[in-house]
Amino acid sequence: MNVSMNWLKDFVDIDCDLKTFCDAMTLSGSKVEIYKDLGGQISNVVVGKILKIEKHPDADKLIVCKIDVGSGTLLQIVTGANNVSEGDFIPVALHKSTLAGGVKITKGKLRGVESEGMLCSIEELGFDRTDFADAPEHGIYLLKGDYKLGTDIKEVLGLNDSMVEFEITSNRQDCYSIVGIAREAAATFNKPFICKINDVTGNDEDASKYISISIENPELCRRYIGGVVKDIKIEPSPKWMQDRLRTVGLRPINNIVDITNYVMMETGQPMHAFDLDRVADKKIIVKNAKKGDKFVTLDGVERILDDTMIMICDGQKPVAIAGIMGGENSKINNDTKTLLFESANFNGTNIRVNSKKLGMRTDASGKYEKDLDPNLTLDGINLALSLIKELKAGEVVGNLIDVYPNKREETTVPYSTEKINALLGTKVSDDEIIEIFESLEFKVDNQNKVLTIPTFRQDIENNADLAEEVARLYGFDKIQATNVTSETTIGRKNKSQNLIQTLKEVMQAEGLSEILTYSFESPKVMDKLMIPENDSLRKVIKVKNPLGEDFSVMRTQMLNGILLALSNNYNKRNENAYLFDISKVYIPKDLPLTELPNEITTLAIGMYGEVDFYNIKGIIEVLMKKLGISEDYATNTSIAYMHPGKTADILVNGKVIGYLGEAHPTLAGNYEIGMKVYLACINVDELIANAKQNIRYKPLPKYPESSRDIAIIIKDEIQVKQVDNIITQNAGGILEAVELFDIYKGSQLGEGFKSVAYRIIFRANNRTLTEEEVSSVMGKIMKELEIKLDAKLR
Repeated sequence: MNVSMNWLKDFVDIDCDLKTFCDAMTLSGSKVEIYKDLGGQISNVVVGKILKIEKHPDADKLIVCKIDVGSGTLLQIVTGANNVSEGDFIPVALHKSTLAGGVKITKGKLRGVESEGMLCSIEELGFDRTDFADAPEHGIYLLKGDYKLGTDIKEVLGLNDSMVEFEITSNRQDCYSIVGIAREAAATFNKPFICKINDVTGNDEDASKYISISIENPELCRRYIGGVVKDIKIEPSPKWMQDRLRTVGLRPINNIVDITNYVMMETGQPMHAFDLDRVADKKIIVKNAKKGDKFVTLDGVERILDDTMIMICDGQKPVAIAGIMGGENSKINNDTKTLLFESANFNGTNIRVNSKKLGMRTDASGKYEKDLDPNLTLDGINLALSLIKELKAGEVVGNLIDVYPNKREETTVPYSTEKINALLGTKVSDDEIIEIFESLEFKVDNQNKVLTIPTFRQDIENNADLAEEVARLYGFDKIQATNVTSETTIGRKNKSQNLIQTLKEVMQAEGLSEILTYSFESPKVMDKLMIPENDSLRKVIKVKNPLGEDFSVMRTQMLNGILLALSNNYNKRNENAYLFDISKVYIPKDLPLTELPNEITTLAIGMYGEVDFYNIKGIIEVLMKKLGISEDYATNTSIAYMHPGKTADILVNGKVIGYLGEAHPTLAGNYEIGMKVYLACINVDELIANAKQNIRYKPLPKYPESSRDIAIIIKDEIQVKQVDNIITQNAGGILEAVELFDIYKGSQLGEGFKSVAYRIIFRANNRTLTEEEVSSVMGKIMKELEIKLDAKLR
């Protein structure tokens, strides 16, 4: 939430410096993210007028300007800009001036001609064309209007202000406005809050003669107020309004649009304006859309609707998607004569869900999804009509049309000074607590110890909430630390937590980065993942109140999250990505749910780049060795989304606990990854059940190793694991390690054959091995390879 300090001071008198203000607001619970003095870096830049332009004597692309800055002496400035003319008012950076970014300007010579300053573009003053639409794409910014020469440019451009960005938590809907922040500031600094009443009186006509309003679904539209303005004049808004909107990050457009944005920022109430002459049958009906309806929004995009979406309709057609965006068929244009201001309140959850469905999040929907106070709507429309009068933008028609089926009333909450102090460990007096409550606009019944809570504070429900309010305004820094009187125990990680930490450490040591992915996803990912129609993974648990379709079911696999992360890295041109995630999948025992699903902790690995099958297999082998697990591998050609010739099951004690291999090329293409992708998924619960982490001391070897390298030719379909097993089974007790270091295929070997090369390391713990011992064992190994695998020494 961006706040203009000049705007804020309309409601509360702030007399401290900016840093002190921000520090105090943060301590009282309104966290400040950033703050800045808009014109802080700019100095010695003034308004000037070009009196004369001459060609540069030695440069065709430069001109020499005579500039009057009101000092009594004309300045000579050389520029290469081609968009200036005699009589133009321009920003002039004088000698020893500073521009945005800390750029210093001094006198100098350009191609032999003295230049006593610089003419400025809008970018050199810290803005761009999104802030000042009238600024040229290239060239000097020409000031519109007649200015007093020598005026500080900060005054002209509205830079005599400061911007503060607040981080507002979702339970404080009231703080998404200048008024809300002003209330907080008033309570923080113990200053009076200046409440502005905009009770607008219209002409002698009645708005109900122009339009009727009805609500068909009061649960989703709690209140709808309409105000009519006729004879409107669309023109630029005044400078003071444009300056304030720019400070909070909004681009000025015209007086009508700027009024709606100004109201939204000041009060927190979104507004919308309809061209009343384009509203059929003089009716506004708030109702649900029909599934499959199509509607073209203000941005010119056709939207497909469903029956959960609330629409603003006239007598014949929809004219707006409630709380999200208006329609092209009722928008204000230069020919509009009469407008209808909408100030309404919609169900926040409905707006949030449908905004996600439509893929459009607007400033209005961002406010509505916070679940605003319905009583705010009257403040919003009264301010809008007041501004219409102030700017002479039209004639306000008398009487508002206010449809408010179920009025929200103030709530009451009992309070106890003793309980509040007990919760906080403080001794705040009853008078101090009452003073804090009154500063927050809570009405205090001290006799009955009851507070009446205004409707804009929906977060206050009980004594604990009240204690929080006291703590933050009394001052967390004033609360003394007290000893805990209850017994405490030392917390320790259990076996599962320790083993999961070990998994993470192994993955990180192997060069993988951990990611966190959502447990919710779209049911459409099943098709994207190439999961067969009859696969049990398609039996998913639906979320009752999803944030949107993309988060509407609980995942039964980890692949989508890891592949999305790989795709994101690939699209950002990362040449290599090695990722892992340890999270849960949710497998229902039956559908519909009658009991809780099985929650299976799963390790997912995803890699692309300078990797192959043996890299990901090597990572699994390192992990298994670390956990003391002996694993086997078996070819698997039945997983639809994996490469049929480059995928293996991972077995422990004969049971499949996961798989690894190369993803099917189509799967990689579905996620727009233009490289081979390698995946592994392992049931972590099975790893935990089979892990043996009994660490024993093993002394350093006293005797030297003896190693032999062999290369054998075997049939292509024989797995290297079979070779590993034969070597291990026949090497006896002197075998220390078996390392595969090469696999080769070529025409020299013949069709259907491959060469595999191993380094076999022998060592005895009580003597130095002799050549005869090692040769004898190698002979036995080679003989078994020939018998069982028809292997030949290469």
